[in-house]
Amino acid sequence: MFDTLSDRLSATFKNLRGKGRLSEADIDATAREIRIALLEADVALPVVRAFIANVKERARGVEVSQALNPAQQVVKIVNEELVAILGGETRRLRFAKTAPTVIMLAGLQGAGKTTLAGKLGLWLKGQGHSPLLVACDLQRPNAVNQLSVVAERAGVAVYAPEPGNGVGDPVQVANDSIEFAKAKVHDIVIVDTAGRLGIDQELMQQAADIRDAVSPDEILFVVDAMIGQDAVNTAEAFRDGVGFDGVVLSKLDGDARGGAALSIAHVTGKQVMFASNGEKLEDFDAFHPDRMASRILDMGDLLTLIEQAEKTFSQEEAAKMASKLQSSKGGKDFTLDDFLAQMEQVRKMGSISKLLGMLPGMGQIKDQINNIDERDIDRTAAIIKSMTPKERAEPTLINGSRRARIAKGSGVEVSAVKSLVERFFEARKMMSKMAQGGGMPGMPGMPGMGGGPGRQKKQAKQAKGKRKSGNPMKRKAEEAAAAERREQAAQGGALGLPAQDGKNFELPDEFKKFM
Repeated sequence: MFDTLSDRLSATFKNLRGKGRLSEADIDATAREIRIALLEADVALPVVRAFIANVKERARGVEVSQALNPAQQVVKIVNEELVAILGGETRRLRFAKTAPTVIMLAGLQGAGKTTLAGKLGLWLKGQGHSPLLVACDLQRPNAVNQLSVVAERAGVAVYAPEPGNGVGDPVQVANDSIEFAKAKVHDIVIVDTAGRLGIDQELMQQAADIRDAVSPDEILFVVDAMIGQDAVNTAEAFRDGVGFDGVVLSKLDGDARGGAALSIAHVTGKQVMFASNGEKLEDFDAFHPDRMASRILDMGDLLTLIEQAEKTFSQEEAAKMASKLQSSKGGKDFTLDDFLAQMEQVRKMGSISKLLGMLPGMGQIKDQINNIDERDIDRTAAIIKSMTPKERAEPTLINGSRRARIAKGSGVEVSAVKSLVERFFEARKMMSKMAQGGGMPGMPGMPGMGGGPGRQKKQAKQAKGKRKSGNPMKRKAEEAAAAERREQAAQGGALGLPAQDGKNFELPDEFKKFM
């Protein structure tokens, strides 16, 4: 969603690189480019004005004028101001002192409230809670059925006593759900309310009645991040009519300009708490302003990547794989079965394109990342599964006839099987070297980056023989000095110094000057 904004900002910062100091004209030109980028991204005008004013004021200050690298300082300022616009610190859910905690979802029709109820339920279930989804959208056709299906997929309970489709009292359902939750020991109640195509009095009144009936601990306003500036207007109307405590952004995976999403926290004074960025129930997480700012500025989002990896990968399995790669056999215990298991765990983390997009600097190869064929992993898995257990354990057994059989079994060309085996050997060799502390092959000169024992020996061997001067006079003086040092060492002086008794010991002149 923020690709266009990221590209414009990256191009703006490129123009600042290499400048030892920034003139007033440089700051104005940069501010103008940032303003254009934000307006093109559909950020609200009051937000743009406040943002640019803060950036210009800080860019003219001491932190930039006295910096060693002014361009980096400007990027830092823009990053910090983006974090401030997005809400500053991460806002967490407030839980009731006595269960159940009641969370009410409000918003326009089509914003994605019902699906988001399931996503939030699954997320809370993963946090160790027992959520209950309540169907209070009794107007929209099949809204109750949709919530029941979503709840079943998420593996959470649902309370839907009324059939919906215009039948039933949503306020009564919301009221009864609290007692039901207490009886069934659910510590969180998520109330899905009805929406309208636009703001009207009936919608506001119903939302206010449900609010008064259940006294929610959190009212979350769900907004479609793709609807542009109207998202800000709707948010203001809900804030004034019903009130809400936090914002949830849905459809962040869309390709529309997402500037309205950047504006909501600043305009309404209510922070964005959650973001939904996909169709799967797992594509949902807490909103971190600092991480979103880093993504927009193409600095990556390694913290989210690490969190996803920790959820997916078993520490026990990771330790087992590491021990195989660190073994004395040079990683030969690491088989194609292990390779397949690792690959499937990476696949569980989500789309490869999304994972790569979280790495810093990946915006420069965005087109290549978007063109990655996710089915390549499935093809690789099919090839490995077409091998016998013995072939997976000993890939060196795979000859021409075996390759033909494997290719036929997995529905690929013979060359694809050969390529996979060759890539596996290369990957195993590289991973084994990294696991043993050798670092990346072909990266000499840095600890853990290819400075392996063999390379160090070679470097030591080259440095062993000291060259003699070609000048006869200079060579003679060097030989005389060397002979003198040998003579002093032979007399028993420590560190090659002349041996002296303790009473008359005196530091040489070379050492005296350091004292």
